[in-house]
Amino acid sequence: MLCDLAREGVNTVLQALRTLGIDETGAITIEDAGVVLSASAERATQAAPGLDVDAVVWDEIEHRTGQETRLSATYLALLTVATVIAAIGLLLDQPILIVGTMVVGPEFGPLAALCVALVRHRSDMAARSAIALAVGFPAAMAVTVVATWALTAAGLVDRSMLLAERPLTDFIWRPDALSWVVGFLAGVAGMLSITSARSGALIGALISVTTVPAAANAAVALAYHAPAEAFGSAAQLLINLAAIVAAGVLTLGVQRLWWQRVPPPARPIAVAQATSHR
Repeated sequence: MLCDLAREGVNTVLQALRTLGIDETGAITIEDAGVVLSASAERATQAAPGLDVDAVVWDEIEHRTGQETRLSATYLALLTVATVIAAIGLLLDQPILIVGTMVVGPEFGPLAALCVALVRHRSDMAARSAIALAVGFPAAMAVTVVATWALTAAGLVDRSMLLAERPLTDFIWRPDALSWVVGFLAGVAGMLSITSARSGALIGALISVTTVPAAANAAVALAYHAPAEAFGSAAQLLINLAAIVAAGVLTLGVQRLWWQRVPPPARPIAVAQATSHR
């Protein structure tokens, strides 16, 4: 059976199908219909509570973010490449290289999955996400330390570059109240992009700029035995990660409470199209 539904009413239909055991005896597939030109579809949207752009399809976001929790070789490689690029950008005091790490960094996936898992009480998903973050960042930082030593041995960088004035990037290892604010706002934006089914590419870039450079600076400082800067960078990383997760959980929690308070439609949600296949 194929049916088109208003996004705001999808959770109700999914719950009914699961009650019937469809997901156990068969399969339930959710697809975005894209552009639909239909009078009945318009009536279905009007009958559904709230706005479609604000609707949260919980099974959809749980499935989408759950795929990002695996500690894969690709994830580790991308996070490592992003951290090494960020390290070079910090030593050269070049923000454009920091922007490059924003595109490469993959840590938005596990962070979003961790927020969803905490709100949905999915301990298995939360554990996988936490492992991806707890293993990924130290591994990337360890490789960055070795890469820093190698670049130093090749005469491409040196310790004086770390200790020199870096007016464009030295904020990365000086955590303050604004660090929490930026991380928190990035977490809110990230969750809204996930729940509204918008592209998370640019939001993921915003998440990366609050995390990867701090990890890179900590690794470089460790390589050059600069404990104060290493500690400050590590603190910046932990603050940003905590702020992102707190904001994500809070955003999802508010959305959940909001939709629980939205009154049900006065009449059943109209179905735009339904076709059965045998």
